Amino acid sequence: MKKLALTLILAMATSLSFSQTDSTATQQLAVKQDTVLHRITKTDGGKLIGIILKQDSREILLLTKDKREIYIPQHIIEKIEELSTSDFNNKGVFVGEDKFATRYFLTTNGLPIKKGDHYVQWNLFGPDFQFGVGKNLGIGVMTTWLGIPLIASIKKSWQLGDKTQFALGALVGTASWAAPDVGGFLPFGTISIGDRKKNLALSGGYGAVWSEGSIDGRGLSSIAGMVKISNKISLILDSFILLPGKTTTSTSEILVENQTTGIYEPRTVTEENRKRGFALIIPGIRWHKTENTAVQFGFTGIMADGEVLPAPIPTVQWYRTL
Repeated sequence: MKKLALTLILAMATSLSFSQTDSTATQQLAVKQDTVLHRITKTDGGKLIGIILKQDSREILLLTKDKREIYIPQHIIEKIEELSTSDFNNKGVFVGEDKFATRYFLTTNGLPIKKGDHYVQWNLFGPDFQFGVGKNLGIGVMTTWLGIPLIASIKKSWQLGDKTQFALGALVGTASWAAPDVGGFLPFGTISIGDRKKNLALSGGYGAVWSEGSIDGRGLSSIAGMVKISNKISLILDSFILLPGKTTTSTSEILVENQTTGIYEPRTVTEENRKRGFALIIPGIRWHKTENTAVQFGFTGIMADGEVLPAPIPTVQWYRTL
């Protein structure tokens, strides 16, 4: 009886051992078959891309693209991000998201500033601060170095599809201390297709300016887009189109000297007021100095009366996260 019991115990132990070995082998096989790429950001700013082979509370074993296995201590890891094929270009080089993908040169798109993300856009004429204050909600303030004008902005975004966004927003401002009774208001809507690596946006709005009790307004539109072609470079195209306004006429009487009699006689004069349209077209390049800073250069063309004239001064802007 004792021999039988001992035999059964040995058989069960052997079976359990084989079961554990098979389970371990299966797990190891699953790890080896995992091809999900991750980007690991270290506390010193260094970044590594590869497949996580093993992870525990103490360290991570990473298989890099050049087939090196690197152990990374958990205490020096700041962030782990899962990557997809869209994070790489056709040559397999990591591209990643454009940190400032919601902006072009002048206009915006349907993509929201992420909650908690803030940045400043420095222009030659002054700063533009933008803050992600809520889910798909951003507010901002822009001005010149003289504080004239002072403009506040707000934008609310909605995700319509996997890569389709819609946003409503407005800008409102005054000439501040120089002329507090002069101001403007620009409500707008924009729809965009794409993501934070490449997108295309179509926007429209109505800009109105008030002064001394009178209001004058005009329709506005824009077509803009961007594409990040490498980890350091994004190509930008922006436009600002002021649509033609309604042509008006006015009459007035002036005194004109009669060359025969020498007497000044009243004469009715009709004046035509044509509100011509024009457009700014700004192609340019954005250079990402670091993940949180960038500088962009644009070359502005002015289209008016069927002619395109280059602006003598290039558009230069600097971005920095806050």
